[in-house]
Amino acid sequence: MIIEQLYTGCLAQGAYYIESNGEAAIIDPLRETSPYVRKAEKAGATIKYVFETHFHADFVSGHLDLAQKTGATIVYGPNANTTYDAYHAQDGEQFTLGDVRIKALHTPGHTRESTTYLLIDERGKDHAIFTGDTLFIGDVGRPDLAIKGDLTERDLAGMLYDSLHSKIMPLADEVIVYPAHGAGSACGKNMSKETTDTLGNQKRFNYALRAKSKTDFIEQVLDGLTAAPAYFAENARLNKEGYESLDRVLKRSSQPLSPEAFEAAVNETGAVVLDVREAADFAKGFIPNAINIGLNGQFAPWVGGLIPDLTQPIALVTPAGLEQETIVRLARVGYDNCIGYLDGGFSSWQTAGNEIDSIESISAEEFADRWQESHSLSIVDVRKPGEFGTEHIEGAENVPLDTINDHLAELNRTEPVYVHCAGGYRSMVANSILKARGFDNVINVEGGLAAIKKTAVPVIAQTGVVH
Repeated sequence: MIIEQLYTGCLAQGAYYIESNGEAAIIDPLRETSPYVRKAEKAGATIKYVFETHFHADFVSGHLDLAQKTGATIVYGPNANTTYDAYHAQDGEQFTLGDVRIKALHTPGHTRESTTYLLIDERGKDHAIFTGDTLFIGDVGRPDLAIKGDLTERDLAGMLYDSLHSKIMPLADEVIVYPAHGAGSACGKNMSKETTDTLGNQKRFNYALRAKSKTDFIEQVLDGLTAAPAYFAENARLNKEGYESLDRVLKRSSQPLSPEAFEAAVNETGAVVLDVREAADFAKGFIPNAINIGLNGQFAPWVGGLIPDLTQPIALVTPAGLEQETIVRLARVGYDNCIGYLDGGFSSWQTAGNEIDSIESISAEEFADRWQESHSLSIVDVRKPGEFGTEHIEGAENVPLDTINDHLAELNRTEPVYVHCAGGYRSMVANSILKARGFDNVINVEGGLAAIKKTAVPVIAQTGVVH
């Protein structure tokens, strides 16, 4: 028996490859299917099943393309009504895979169809659970994403409590937990950086599994939830109703455009110019009105959070050789309307003599010098409210990046605005958005709060200490 976790850091997502005696199953695959197909072919195995734990909201799954290419059966748990062919397992139903079995445990709560898959090894012993978004390492799935009709988030939280206590916690402590996500995913609020653990450890250390009562569990799980990213509902719909083949998306989107053709296509379609270079490179020069969301960070979730319309045309500016990777990563979250990329990258735009823009980017030390001179700088902190509450620069205004478009009217357009985050990635995204919206005097603070804390600029901690 082979179990392999295929973890994708950008989405903080874990897909799983299980193989036994020439048969394989994939659990919660990403949209690009080639890694799973190649792995099975190399092992001489046949992909028999594609198991889905639920209708994912944070990415478009690869179940349809994978089933089409391999002939595998798509398996969902109860209550998963799809518009395409899929097998809907009954609670407790078992599936044979080589010399092992996979048992469907219906565990509603994160969503009504959420199902955990229990792997029973060759000896008939419970070996591992693939929990999807029902149970994470250090957390459980948020119960506010699948509210319909009279069903409330408290109802779903109650279902989740019952699922955990009736289906998962009675299992042996040595059973291994393989979740669908780790730290950084918006599907939970307190996930560990670890991507697997034993159930016994989770019983001891996971706050949600240690709740004293159902009421206590509901209150703890619902406390502190932030709004779900705008693209979640549409991704869940695509996973439920179907989507275009990734191969067709790649073929249509992989269009190299000369600077002249690029500009014409943007003007004709109203495309967003999405520049995925690193923040430092973007700051030095970019196409006017371009938005910077770097590939080196949580690229796909930020695209989803800041470009709410999945049908929005997108024109790409990428480093050389990363054009197709960028298109794939957009497609992972349902952005299939890429109209092409700037052939030759940003340098070709410069060489053609086209207009460029830039953003002033200063070191934390230079920021500290300017603060010492005036003590009244306009400072915008684009980190999450929880991060801001833990510690922040005295006098800074918190405008979380995912809400920046809703707060433009509140920001100063006449004076310099100093923008920072934790380390520099999110602040450049914010600066690019502000620049595109007519804020001509934005200044990026390199290194974010981590670098600023090493200067004399006062930082207020949650404890009240100023340092």
